[in-house]
Amino acid sequence: MTKRTRLLAASLGALALTGCISPVAGPSGLYTRPIGGAPVTANPTPYSAALVCMNDYARTRNIAPPRIAVGRVLDYTGKEDFEGGRKVTQGASLMAISAFAKAGARLVERFDTSVSELELKYANNRLIGADLPGDADFNVEPDGEYRKILAGSIPGSDFYLVGGITELNSNLRSVGADAFIGDLDAMDAKGRAGAKLFVINVGVDLRLVETRTLEVVDVISYQKQIIGREISAGIFDFANNNVFDIGVGERAMEPIQLAVRSVIERAVLEMTANLYGANPASCGEVAADFGGAPKTSSVTGDFYEANNDLATNNGATRADPGRWSSTRDPEIKASLRGRSRS
Repeated sequence: MTKRTRLLAASLGALALTGCISPVAGPSGLYTRPIGGAPVTANPTPYSAALVCMNDYARTRNIAPPRIAVGRVLDYTGKEDFEGGRKVTQGASLMAISAFAKAGARLVERFDTSVSELELKYANNRLIGADLPGDADFNVEPDGEYRKILAGSIPGSDFYLVGGITELNSNLRSVGADAFIGDLDAMDAKGRAGAKLFVINVGVDLRLVETRTLEVVDVISYQKQIIGREISAGIFDFANNNVFDIGVGERAMEPIQLAVRSVIERAVLEMTANLYGANPASCGEVAADFGGAPKTSSVTGDFYEANNDLATNNGATRADPGRWSSTRDPEIKASLRGRSRS
């Protein structure tokens, strides 16, 4: 291959790469089409199924779940990346809320009450009209009726959860090996290979507080180890007056934030199991008692049935990765094919 031919091949390759991007927006208004098309999926941990079991256990035995509020579950590690961002999620409170929802607890909002407080302020100033039955627009009544503030309309919590992420140890242990293989002849093939393993951990301390007395009724401290690996291999050789340097490798690390979610779900599971009086053997009993009836709980969380249609609504398909997707759901595809312009 001549030098001119190699330059031409490189130029064509560069043009092929830039062919996916246009300097002028196309008819769709985009410079390029984003890659990827993975569907939205559920985000369970190994403890999510047991949380759903706690929900079913309480329902089959008519146990009234307590009202739970989740406060601040903060990052106390202080660890930051070189780019300036935090290494550990700042959304641990939201993970705890999702975990309690999976377990069937009755949640009351205390984490972000800004909208409710603003609505209360507007209602107190008589700026919000009364809600009319059957009126979808919630217009003000002709006589100027307004939303009233009623004493005792907001339910209180029985318990609230607080705590924090207290540990992130960056290198508990690491091990690696590298090898280079080849003889003394510079023209012969040479090979290299390497492998590394490293372990870190994350720890969480949570406490459940009785709201009326502020008595701490449950304290749990958990940690989880996280593993990462790196594997590489390559070969270097001269052949037919050409140089070949080929390398392959793989690098993977267990997600830190998913580990935090796992630790929180395990802690919430233990707390709710204590409140419900359940144990691991209870899940086998629930499977027999529940009988496959429709339910609102799944590994995605829990919801209130809005239209008394639990057997036919979307509750059973919330964890289905293909549901509602225009490229994966046959019902949505059929509806798109059947659309017509008016």
